[in-house]
Amino acid sequence: MPTRSPHPPLNIPKKNLLSYLFPADDATAIFDKPIWIDASNPSVYLTQQTLLSTAKRLAVGIEKQSRPDGNLLVKPGEVVLIFSPNQIMIPAAYLGSVGSKRIFSGISAGLSVQDAAFQMRDAEARLVLVHPSLLETAVAAARKTNFPTDKIFQFSESENQTRFGIRDWKFLLGSIEEASEYEWPNLDGQKSKETIATINYSSGTTGLPKGVCISHYNLISNVEQTIFSRNAYKSLSEKELEERWVAFLPLYHAYGQLYTVLMAAKLGVPNYIMQSFRFKEYLQLVQDHKITQLQIAPPIVVMLAKRPETAKYDLNSVIDMTCGAAPLSTDLQNEVSRRLNVKINQGWGMTELTCSAILVPGGLRDETGSIGVLAPNCECKLVDDSGTELADDERGEIYFRGPNVCLGYWKNEAATRDLFTPDQWLKTGDIAVRRNGWFWIVDRKKELIKVMGFQVAPAELEALLLSHEDIADAAVVGIKINDLEFPRAYISLKETARRRKPELTPTAIEEWVRPQVVRYKWLSGGVVLVDEVPRLPSGKIQRKIMREWAERDAASVSQSAGTPKL
Repeated sequence: MPTRSPHPPLNIPKKNLLSYLFPADDATAIFDKPIWIDASNPSVYLTQQTLLSTAKRLAVGIEKQSRPDGNLLVKPGEVVLIFSPNQIMIPAAYLGSVGSKRIFSGISAGLSVQDAAFQMRDAEARLVLVHPSLLETAVAAARKTNFPTDKIFQFSESENQTRFGIRDWKFLLGSIEEASEYEWPNLDGQKSKETIATINYSSGTTGLPKGVCISHYNLISNVEQTIFSRNAYKSLSEKELEERWVAFLPLYHAYGQLYTVLMAAKLGVPNYIMQSFRFKEYLQLVQDHKITQLQIAPPIVVMLAKRPETAKYDLNSVIDMTCGAAPLSTDLQNEVSRRLNVKINQGWGMTELTCSAILVPGGLRDETGSIGVLAPNCECKLVDDSGTELADDERGEIYFRGPNVCLGYWKNEAATRDLFTPDQWLKTGDIAVRRNGWFWIVDRKKELIKVMGFQVAPAELEALLLSHEDIADAAVVGIKINDLEFPRAYISLKETARRRKPELTPTAIEEWVRPQVVRYKWLSGGVVLVDEVPRLPSGKIQRKIMREWAERDAASVSQSAGTPKL
């Protein structure tokens, strides 16, 4: 029998996400206190009121803009693409796009021109909002895809001078008066389930990045599930505590969106938004602003455990930490928990599940490394390779069903079919063990490498390496170094290169890759030259052998080089 959530079922609203976050009949739902705060300059911020007004101004502006042929700049169901580091205006752009029935999609600020062009093309973007610091990259990507530059606007909290013919997004916005009269489109009932709100990019269980289609109902469900789960066993005093968060998680990513945009809007929790993560600044923010909860990924736990700066700051305001995006070792979890006297509980989810799906209930303290129990309204089963359901204490792949399960992949029917079983269980690719309704992640069936919480598809790096004129074959696999995972490449050179190019060393190959990919896709786990990459007769790389090689190499790499720096 499938395992069902131990929590009582929730009555999840079916409506426009914005009508859910800001109910028109609840005047107390909108407050005039700083919520989205610039961590580098706290005098710059948005309240719920100013965020809602800005979101509506964007919605009005999008609907007023038209092309020479009379069509809208961005029609309902088309994509607004945000290319920016974290900043306080992203939540407004996110909500303005989604609430007006457009689709929000974000690009990592670290992407190369090639990667940005891929996402611009794949998402079929109709409007691009780009931070001034990334303008040259965006314009170059637009040229590669023939994207019209009059659909690109500079996007930040301050007004920007026109550059490369690109105007500031203030020229796109409607007036404050128009915004005050704007009403979000009605998406009640089935429309909430069918209308795409966001497209976040994921490699799924294998292959190149694909756009994951998340509906309004998916997002509302995940907010309701997460709020209930984090409060499940908290005392009244814990629930009444005034929370403060630091938002460093990237806002093109589902984890950052759930907390920094949606949860903050729903709960009215102040967020100090970091444009980029720097450990000392992070600790300083926690100390100065008496941060109460941290949403983190395993690399932050490693830093808290191993970096000497941790002891120099007062972190006593922190009550608990939620760790997700990748597995965290039990020993490391408990070491930091005891040293800082805080609860550290893990959770599990994936982009295809909107964000979170299994969590340790709030108010409890877990020291076993469990990812917790199923969120409300969810069910799952563990199965072997034949699809046979397994019992407690048996390792199996998680098959999942619930209101937070995505609609599928953007304009990719084949990948969507592969994601689901015929009876609509989502195949997660993660291997877990279940015991009395609690779960532990023990392995990964999917090929993805999790670097600093971000997904890296081996196939993407392998394709890049094979474009090098001197590389005959390549296989990329994750290697664990001091509790963190990094991409490692095993490469076979062409015979001519072996004989004539002694300068083509592993280090030279690593350096060749770097300018072509975002930083977390660097081959920080190293490059190894081999005579032959092991393949099956069908031509497929023998991933099991590659993982064995990486596991064999991990100890010596850790001892000789320490943890790679990203």
